[in-house]
Amino acid sequence: MNFLQQLNIKDENAGTSTGLNTISGSAEKIASYSPVNGKLIGSVLTTSPEAYNKVLETAQQAFLDWRKWPAPKRGEIVRQFSEALRKYKEPLGKLVSYEMGKSLQEGWGEVQEMIDICDFAVGLSRQLYGLTMHSERPGHRMYEQWHALGVVGIISAFNFPVAVWSWNAAISWVCGDVCVWKPSSKTPLCAVACQQIIAEVFAQNNVPEGVSCLVTGNACGDLMNTDERIPLISFTGSTRIGKRVATTVAERFGKTILELGGNNAIIVTENADMKMLLTGAVFGAVGTAGQRCTSTRRLIIHESIYDKTVETLKSAYSQLKIGDPLEASNHVGPLIDTKAVNDYLNAIETAKAQGGKIIVEGGKLEGKGYESGCYVKPCIIEADNHLDIVQTETFAPILYVMKYSTIQEAISKQNGVPQGLSSSIFTTNMREMEYFLSAEGSDCGIANVNIGTSGAEIGGAFGGEKETGGGRESGSDAWKSYMRRQTNTINYSTQLPLAQGIKFTV
Repeated sequence: MNFLQQLNIKDENAGTSTGLNTISGSAEKIASYSPVNGKLIGSVLTTSPEAYNKVLETAQQAFLDWRKWPAPKRGEIVRQFSEALRKYKEPLGKLVSYEMGKSLQEGWGEVQEMIDICDFAVGLSRQLYGLTMHSERPGHRMYEQWHALGVVGIISAFNFPVAVWSWNAAISWVCGDVCVWKPSSKTPLCAVACQQIIAEVFAQNNVPEGVSCLVTGNACGDLMNTDERIPLISFTGSTRIGKRVATTVAERFGKTILELGGNNAIIVTENADMKMLLTGAVFGAVGTAGQRCTSTRRLIIHESIYDKTVETLKSAYSQLKIGDPLEASNHVGPLIDTKAVNDYLNAIETAKAQGGKIIVEGGKLEGKGYESGCYVKPCIIEADNHLDIVQTETFAPILYVMKYSTIQEAISKQNGVPQGLSSSIFTTNMREMEYFLSAEGSDCGIANVNIGTSGAEIGGAFGGEKETGGGRESGSDAWKSYMRRQTNTINYSTQLPLAQGIKFTV
């Protein structure tokens, strides 16, 4: 395929594996099969423990130099990376779509997110501000400053195979950190392509080798989590694995940014604009085949408009086109693999067993165009919020619908799950929207009004509460997680008074 050639990725016809680096140290390979058609795209050599140590040593050495570069100079490197991403946006977006299975528009959108975070980071490189504080002691000045942290470990998931890495990497680089990235083994070629793009930029600017590192294979994740040379681990993945990462890293007093599960709901009030709701709810539920951490899982609908809303949804779902995500006319692509399909089918059967009522029939699609075995039909199930299956995140296009009578009840249901990532309310009533955003309202890290639960912009901090992990990435002041704070007190007087008025004479 032409886009693979543009990114210097060899497909299966070439008969060779895609090399990561010269020190992979392993003969084992990770084969990448496209969920679009089931074909082998290419394979990547895994990183051995010995090679991993060499990578970390290189990263540590690079940090000693990179942290001395002025932050605006580091920002200039990130600016050039954003220009390179603009150049490769079309082929990289197609690779994301082909290897992961999301629609082509979403693939291009993910690369645009990379460009956006780079632009944000460039401006940030001149705004790594600290505070100046008044001292209680005469002739003293206090201030705080932020220093580079060191090696940042990035463990990313398959559903956003390039964007989430860039959120961490672009911010880390301008902060003076270096990065070691372990991508999902389900989408390794996207990582290879990104590493090749940034390597071109680094080579043109004499950036030290090791500022951006790539390791592959699940074993590397465990090595990173226990590695005291990595002060910060940014992990994106399931709540189950995130708990283990948090415990392991905390045991060595490391820091974590955790972006874990979501069980996101939209509250639909009797004052909702139904046309706007339709776009937000349907895209939120079926976009990326329901494989976003911000995908809409639950629709909490006011009882007075419940039947009307459900009928509108059924009509919209009947018009969805499912197929090759590189075809612009298709709305829904495949799940990432056949295991995800089985999880989806099991969730539907579990929901039915627990009392759920099928509104729009799901199921696996077979036949021409669906040979990969990864295509399913988006499903709508009427179910109570307290059901175990509703309380659980299923990474698939399953939408649960339920009724409410008061706004307090709706918010109680919205908050009544273990996860706390994204939430939304559709209403034209100012009191309802303000109540939803108040301290008594949504308990999620993201709370929207009249837009869906997915599609966050990079300007705001991204992340959630409760079992979503509490981490924040991307915009706002999320950069502080990638640096270490230092408080400084300077005495410019000829005396040495002690704080709190303590008297000490020698």
